Amino acid sequence: MSFSLILFGLLLLTLFLSYVIVPQGTVAVVTVFGKYRRVMMPGLNFKLPFIETVFKRISIQNRSLELEFQAITIDQANVNFKAMLVYSVLNQADETIKNVAFKFVDERSLMQALIRTVEGSIRAFVATQRQAAVLSLRGEIVLHVKDQLDETLESWGYHLIDLQLNDIAFDEEIMRSMAKVVASNNLKAAAENEGQALLITKTKAAEAEGNAIKISAEAEKIAAQLRGQGVALFREEVTKGMAHAVQELAENNLDPSLVYFSMWTEAIKHFAEQGKGNVIFLDGSNEGLEKSLRNMTALQHLDRPAAGR
Repeated sequence: MSFSLILFGLLLLTLFLSYVIVPQGTVAVVTVFGKYRRVMMPGLNFKLPFIETVFKRISIQNRSLELEFQAITIDQANVNFKAMLVYSVLNQADETIKNVAFKFVDERSLMQALIRTVEGSIRAFVATQRQAAVLSLRGEIVLHVKDQLDETLESWGYHLIDLQLNDIAFDEEIMRSMAKVVASNNLKAAAENEGQALLITKTKAAEAEGNAIKISAEAEKIAAQLRGQGVALFREEVTKGMAHAVQELAENNLDPSLVYFSMWTEAIKHFAEQGKGNVIFLDGSNEGLEKSLRNMTALQHLDRPAAGR
């Protein structure tokens, strides 16, 4: 009776040890006497009891890791990084699972190697850049790390899905100096813009003044030309009138000098009416009158060629 119970118990134990339940998102690595044998997929699996052993259960889901470290630029500025790393097992192939299961002694060693590799890649890239350029190279840093790590992580059985640089900050003193540089650059740009605006304003004002002077000069030129033409026409008409009057006097057997005497008296009358003085000095002697008549008679000889024209 007792033997039957023992046998029944051994049978139950054997059955219990013969099946393995692997959760979704996980695979199980099976070994035989310490040597890799096969991989169990999610679900109900069977194994040889007392011979096959589940060495390790490996999650094939995405995993994340937060990093905080410091790097130094080529101009000796300290840069503080906060990053998040997203990675996962490359695939479920036997060779990949073997690498994940046996490359590292434990999970702690894997994390240490992964962190140091990512930090080293970023530090190597930042060491070739100046502090002013680092903030604008976030995308380039991520691409550099992925290019450097993909082959290494694949040899471990992992794949880098994403690297996010959540925060890039300099030391407080450097941040203050950068803020001063930005402020001074803004002031410089504002001063340059103000200078350009003032230059444009003065240039436009000078152009407007020049155009006004040019227009005024053109108008004055035209006015002078018109005045000259008017004077010329006036003289021409006066000459024609005098010639016609002299001709009529000559035809009527009268002395032509009467025309010039009349012009002389009209001039004296104009001086008296339009002048601002109170006294007009005239030579009233016979000699003076004869001299004036001779001068006006001489004008007749000067005007005859014009009348002939």
